[in-house]
Amino acid sequence: MTLVKQIWLAIALIMAAAFGTSLAVNLYSTRHYLEQQLQVKNLDNATSIALSLSQMNKDPTTVGLLLAAQFDLGHYRFIRITSPNGQKLFEQTYSGDFGDVPPWFTRLFPIHTEPGQALIQDGWKQYGTLTLASHDQYAYQSLWDGMLELLRWFVLGCLVAGGIGTWLVRWFTRPLLEVVAQAQALAERRFQTVKEPRTSELRAVTRAMNDMVGRIKAMFTEEAQRLEVLRDRVNHDAVTGLSNRDHFLSQLREVLGGEQHGSSGSLIMLRLADLNALNKQLGHQRADQLLKSLGELLQADTQEGQRAGRLKGGKFALICPTQDSAAAAQALHARLLRDWLPQWQSEWHDLFHLAAVHYERHQGLADLLTRADQALARAQAKGRNNWYAPEASRTRIAIPAEQWRVLLTEAMAQTDRLSLALFPVLSCRDGWLLHHEGALRLQTDVASAPLSAGDFMWMAAKLNLTAPIDLGVVKLAIRGLRERSGKVAINLSADTIADFGFRNQLTELLQANPALCSRLLFEVPEYGVSRHFEAFQSLSHRLKSLGCQVGIEYFGKRFVESDKLASLGLDYIKVDPGYVRGIGGNAGNQEFLTGLCTMAQTLGMAVIAVGVEHAEDLALLSRLGFDGATGPGVQWNERS
Repeated sequence: MTLVKQIWLAIALIMAAAFGTSLAVNLYSTRHYLEQQLQVKNLDNATSIALSLSQMNKDPTTVGLLLAAQFDLGHYRFIRITSPNGQKLFEQTYSGDFGDVPPWFTRLFPIHTEPGQALIQDGWKQYGTLTLASHDQYAYQSLWDGMLELLRWFVLGCLVAGGIGTWLVRWFTRPLLEVVAQAQALAERRFQTVKEPRTSELRAVTRAMNDMVGRIKAMFTEEAQRLEVLRDRVNHDAVTGLSNRDHFLSQLREVLGGEQHGSSGSLIMLRLADLNALNKQLGHQRADQLLKSLGELLQADTQEGQRAGRLKGGKFALICPTQDSAAAAQALHARLLRDWLPQWQSEWHDLFHLAAVHYERHQGLADLLTRADQALARAQAKGRNNWYAPEASRTRIAIPAEQWRVLLTEAMAQTDRLSLALFPVLSCRDGWLLHHEGALRLQTDVASAPLSAGDFMWMAAKLNLTAPIDLGVVKLAIRGLRERSGKVAINLSADTIADFGFRNQLTELLQANPALCSRLLFEVPEYGVSRHFEAFQSLSHRLKSLGCQVGIEYFGKRFVESDKLASLGLDYIKVDPGYVRGIGGNAGNQEFLTGLCTMAQTLGMAVIAVGVEHAEDLALLSRLGFDGATGPGVQWNERS
């Protein structure tokens, strides 16, 4: 029962008790007063009529007329005259009932009065005795009307008191509701503070909870900063800030084998002409400044999906998914000539060579690096500060933007063109299935193999078509869940979460399928959360209120912003495969991931490893604290 209902009940009980007491006192006092008034009326009327009769002629007709007139006007129950010897000379009575007083009321509150008596004289002799009694029905009617009036005032007072009490309770408990909301947010693993109320008792509770939330946030932020430093130290070059060789090659393996990237792209290699000579000529400190400025340029040039790294010494690399190798090399070369080379050309003329090679999904890493080194040699042969990109042999015909628009629009209209490929996510501890991850496929035509999301979603983002495609994916998942058991995770595009229309359509779709919401998981890439944090926060709260689970995928690239996780109440995170691949031989990443798992699980989030290449890594991941894993090395056989 709510507090407002309890207040109403308490007010009703108090008012009922007050009404009952006041009613009883009022009725008994009023009855006593009416009895007294009736008694006085009986005596006065008897005396007055007897005096009148004593002065009149005692003719029976005259006496009868006088008494009849008095009886008709005086509301009497009876009037009687008896002779001195007890003989009844005259009597008139009223035996009927009038008024609307219920019989039970007259039985509950009886009115007792004595009749009035007076002697009638006839000269010096006694003519008789006059006895009369006023009708008590008028007293009952007055008593009944008084009770009804008191009841009406009681009901009105109860309603007014209840209304005022409700308003006061809601006004007084508004801070309490905020405290309740804060406690509920804590239960949902969202850490938020509220304004301290003026009520001293509630202010103490609110202050204590705010202090607790503040300490948790501070602890989380401190741990996040520590892990950020550790991550940078393990995976990034100290001078340039770019990914070091191991981390970059891990990312390159993910691009070549993962489905979230395009099936083809370009790898750019940049090599300083002679780093040792540069160190001697410029000095160690000045050479480090040159390397740092180059790293900043490569980092600034990276668009979403691109990755830059320092392989060794003066050798750098840049991954450019979905881009033509010649166009990518030419664009980077132009930026180097405009923004970087003029700062150093006066001190060293022959600074760099640049080359770009095309890659295809599932291409061997060693072969790709060999081709890149060969292209670098060709660039060096062309002269100082030059570039080279061999002509790419494409396995897929390029599609113009307008054809992409037609293709994607038709795919949304014909639902059989879109499908979901399901990949298992298993528990690291016992190998049981946690959920399936749904990967989107697009069938362009009957003869061609389906395209993965990385092949076309980048173009869908350019054409502003990600929202209808993602809504179609949700419909596919709901249709599949009706036919099989288990849970399915759906990837939402970074641009979709900021689409207000999509959020409303998604909410309506989920509300129409409430039984399936608990089996739906929604994931958003970390860079999408970073770009549209407030939109993701709103979407997350809405999805969780419907019973869905929410997570972040490819987590770890923007770890410096991970302190915001404390306000999201996420169910899980999926760690970027760049930290997971080759984990067995990377002690630094093992330490980093252990801290990440501890921190995330403190907030109630499960941690899932993505890109696991070998089944043997599951035991290690479990020791590091991972709850689940997925990737090419994760195999699952349905248990009976």
